[in-house]
Amino acid sequence: MSVKDIEKALSREPELNQNAITVLEKRYLKRDNNGKPSEKPIDMFRRVALNIAEADKLYDKNANILASAKEFYEQMVTLRFLPNSPTLMNAGRELQQLAACFVLPVEDSLEGIFEAVKNTALIHKSGGGTGFSFSRLRPKDDVVKTTRGVSSGPVSFMTVFDAATETIKQGGTRRGANMGILRVDHPDIMDFIYAKEDKTKLTNFNLSVGLTEKFMQAVLEDKEYDLINPKTKSVAGQLRAKDVFDKMVQLAWEGGDPGIVYLDRINAENPTPKEGEMESTNPCGEQPLLPYESCNLGSINLGRFVKDGQIDWADLEKTITVAVHFLDNVIDMNKYPIPEIDRQTKRNRKIGLGLMGWADMLAMLCIPYNSDEATKLAEDVMQFIRDKGREKSAALAEIRGDFPTFKDSVYPAKGFKNMRNATITTVAPTGTISIIAGCSSGIEPFFAIAFYRQVMDNNKLVEVSPVFKDIAKREGFLTDELLDQVAETGAVHDIESVPEKWQKAFVTAHDITPFWHTKMQAAFQKFTDNAVSKTVNFPNEATVEDVRRTYLLSYNLGCKGTTIYRDGSRTGQVLNVGTKDKEAKPESVSQEPCVFAPKPRPKVLVGRTVEMMTGCGKLYVTINQDENGKAFEVFTSMGKAGGCAQSQCEAIGRLISINLRSGGEIDRIIKQLKGISCHMRYGFGPNTVLSCSDAVGKALEQALRDNTEIKVSGKQDDSITVDKLLEKAEKAEQEGIKVKNGACPDCGGPVEHVEGCDICYSCGYSHCS
Repeated sequence: MSVKDIEKALSREPELNQNAITVLEKRYLKRDNNGKPSEKPIDMFRRVALNIAEADKLYDKNANILASAKEFYEQMVTLRFLPNSPTLMNAGRELQQLAACFVLPVEDSLEGIFEAVKNTALIHKSGGGTGFSFSRLRPKDDVVKTTRGVSSGPVSFMTVFDAATETIKQGGTRRGANMGILRVDHPDIMDFIYAKEDKTKLTNFNLSVGLTEKFMQAVLEDKEYDLINPKTKSVAGQLRAKDVFDKMVQLAWEGGDPGIVYLDRINAENPTPKEGEMESTNPCGEQPLLPYESCNLGSINLGRFVKDGQIDWADLEKTITVAVHFLDNVIDMNKYPIPEIDRQTKRNRKIGLGLMGWADMLAMLCIPYNSDEATKLAEDVMQFIRDKGREKSAALAEIRGDFPTFKDSVYPAKGFKNMRNATITTVAPTGTISIIAGCSSGIEPFFAIAFYRQVMDNNKLVEVSPVFKDIAKREGFLTDELLDQVAETGAVHDIESVPEKWQKAFVTAHDITPFWHTKMQAAFQKFTDNAVSKTVNFPNEATVEDVRRTYLLSYNLGCKGTTIYRDGSRTGQVLNVGTKDKEAKPESVSQEPCVFAPKPRPKVLVGRTVEMMTGCGKLYVTINQDENGKAFEVFTSMGKAGGCAQSQCEAIGRLISINLRSGGEIDRIIKQLKGISCHMRYGFGPNTVLSCSDAVGKALEQALRDNTEIKVSGKQDDSITVDKLLEKAEKAEQEGIKVKNGACPDCGGPVEHVEGCDICYSCGYSHCS
């Protein structure tokens, strides 16, 4: 193929909006030695299409590679189908690691554990995420015969994996993410359930408890169940199932972890049971895998198949057919990080074809997300994708052969004569690729119909759902005033200028009850070979009982797992409701009303500045003292980054200052600030900075510890001012220190917790676990 032939066949310009181009330039395109993009989006899509088409030659030496590449290219540039991020980033490049999901075994020996740690490091280096079951490890205090010592247990060894993840930059683009699973009948299950109650621990892990049918029946019947020592297979004790379940619910309500997966249900649908038992999933829970398996994923953009108020099923079928061909080729083109993964992946050849743009499709059809009509359509769409995907997989098998373990799989007994892939469908997170596609994420409802995005000159731009904008324009109710009004809250309900039917069609995640979130997940799960990534959103005021009911509903409706997120539960200190052994004791507070007036500020004060590194960039905290050497006021600065983080830190400083000048005690202030958590942490272990608030508290503590009579070097009348701090921050930025701002560390835009990840829809930033 000549360059001219390629350019002629693959000449269609990608249908990208500016936000998508920005995301591609920041995270996906090849870069030169100076860190600048050395390819354009059209070059990336050509690179991927040509590389994946090369696999056709393995089965037909005379295969028309350019014809397949053109099919792949057309589906990608029209945003009908996109593969997972590692494929877009790495296909046709030296790394050539194309899979997102891996599961590794953790054997019950020191050698086996550290072999898994080594393999984890190799996978994270190549750009993948890992899932583990720690259920094979003997419980803590169990005797180790070879050393005559005792085991430290699964939770202790999980910290080793967490430390390894923290030190490895994943493929040069993102930090690694892990899933940790422990069976509910493991003797250390309570330690596991409480493992992330301290938010500084296991920060690179999502945790899920592996529930069994026996356990769930014991919960429903309020009975005890057996704990089994995985080493001896003997009963190691009993627990009341309801108590264990309630603790899981309580901690999930407090901070989202642990989630739950139904292991018996997953293995009941294991297509290759003779290959082994599925013990774990990938980091976001939608891909159960055997040990050493990987899976490559891709998603269809459903909004592209609504035409004149109807679904174009024929066009959708064409995309499904091309996508299955593409994903099967990825298995052969992938450069796997270790030989065991190469072998096991090719034995079963699992693919995971999913979808995005579901909320877009519903809105375009004027169907409310929270309706029976929507869940019925979800079943119809997912069944269509699965069935047409299986037809294409069977057709590929006629040419290329069945997956090697086909004869021992469940398919022959179900009447299938051929099958190329052991699984076809998965509903995976699509946080970043949905931004590239310009559509709603996965099967989630809209995060917001419109929102404000901060830009470099501190102006605000309104980001609007293109589907809403198109419909509002077509229906004649689009105005600039309306868009500003919607951007203030993100929602359209109760806005008189929006017709009622469109208010119902454009419902947002926080307006939908957990019942409908769960029912939608179950509808898609019914026709999904693997599992479904879905976050069940709760308002902040939701109760523990609300979460409990949702867990039971997900079990009754046939889900394979459940992840919940209560709004705001990760941004402040948790409330230990109902835990008698951890009952909080209120501070002794004077009953007399505060009558202090703030002391006036002298013209000159001396102080000390503490530099703290946070997930939002460098934070400078200045503590000035009065003439008696007591803390008098606090200034904070994050340089010229501006945005939400800077404004919040400034507000914290002002409130601390007014408190100190009114006679407040700094040790009490420190106690209130330390421990507040947000989605962007920095550091590891005891040195973790949980949030900017936590950083301010720790800076105050450090200043007091280092020098109780806070002094500053040099002249005593050389007062530290905000202007000088800004100068210092600007200098640091000029020297190459990236100062990040706002809720999103890259752009300051709003961040939403969906599909097990924190996603910024403004710039494409994502952070899982």
